[in-house]
Amino acid sequence: MCTRKLYDETPYETTFNATVLSCMKKEWDEKEAYEVILDQTLFFPEEGGQSPDKGTIQGIEVLDVQIKKDVITHTITAPLEVGATVQGEICWKHRFSNMQQHSGEHIFSGITHSMYGYDNVGFHLSDQIVTMDFSGPLTWEQVMEIESKVNEAIVKNIPVEVTYPSKEELREMDYRSKIEIEGQVRIVTIPGYDVCACCAPHVARTGEIGMLKVMTLQNYKGGVRISMLCGFRALEAFREKASIVSELMGIFSTNQDAIVDNVQKLKGTVQSLKSELGTAGQKLLEYQLKEIPQDQQQVIVFEENMDANVMRNAVNKLTETHPGYCGIFAGNDNDGYRFIVGSTTKDCRELAGIMKEKLGSRGGGGNRMIQGSVERKRACILSFFEQL
Repeated sequence: MCTRKLYDETPYETTFNATVLSCMKKEWDEKEAYEVILDQTLFFPEEGGQSPDKGTIQGIEVLDVQIKKDVITHTITAPLEVGATVQGEICWKHRFSNMQQHSGEHIFSGITHSMYGYDNVGFHLSDQIVTMDFSGPLTWEQVMEIESKVNEAIVKNIPVEVTYPSKEELREMDYRSKIEIEGQVRIVTIPGYDVCACCAPHVARTGEIGMLKVMTLQNYKGGVRISMLCGFRALEAFREKASIVSELMGIFSTNQDAIVDNVQKLKGTVQSLKSELGTAGQKLLEYQLKEIPQDQQQVIVFEENMDANVMRNAVNKLTETHPGYCGIFAGNDNDGYRFIVGSTTKDCRELAGIMKEKLGSRGGGGNRMIQGSVERKRACILSFFEQL
């Protein structure tokens, strides 16, 4: 029942013929699907941190590909006849992109290991992100140096070698491997840069990777997590960033070098105006609160926009003279309201439960003050408090 792995033998092929060995109905994402086993396949399964290939079998979409004990299963949307000969076709764009990312990761990890002795302890290659986790710390400057060396290796267009050494040969080899591997070990070698046990398809020569660009660096579990992109994914990311920069240049009527300064100045202006607006809003609210009769038990005030600190200070001031529930609701009927409600004599935590039940509000707090949000109209909220 072991599936013949055509992706190991001919990773650049896109179509293949195979015999259906089994077809079992299953549930997939709450829908009916079928789990198919073929005698051979070009579809690389989800393995080694890499997402599976995409494509079709007999024109039927392949939703997922998994491997267990060398048996590869394909999840598809319609059944196939057991014993029939079928044709499969993988999505080459997706396959080649994964090959570019994975081969680039090998070079990056090999250089990192040789320069700093760190192991790649985690690798994730999906359609959205490519990350590598290393067992020790790296600075941005160090990562940029590794990135440059990787791209030098790519330009050299070095042949990528795939071998299947015997156990005796393996004992004499120095190679990277994150796990203990049972059975035949597949070794991917990029001469001068990396030797690593790997199950995935790779490019034939490093030049096909195109380029490697590190996107982010963050501390992670005592080491670092690095996200990177290779080849066409790197090109697409650059296009997106270039488009954003061009748009900002137009907004600020400036050149690229001055964008950061303009954004920082704008940020400072916004913070200053926000502070001035908050001060003005607090003074205006104080005038409004003075107009509320001192003998009024419960006070509920609505404002279009108000800083949370201003709201909290106002509620504290109201509860000093009004024994019932005192609340500030900031927002409008269309977008909903943020609220802070307090009381020195009533249990606000109990109120939070009633508001959640009657108004569908979210939030919480303590006995003396609660805060949260609610998506009800002003008239409905006022009616709720009038009936307490």
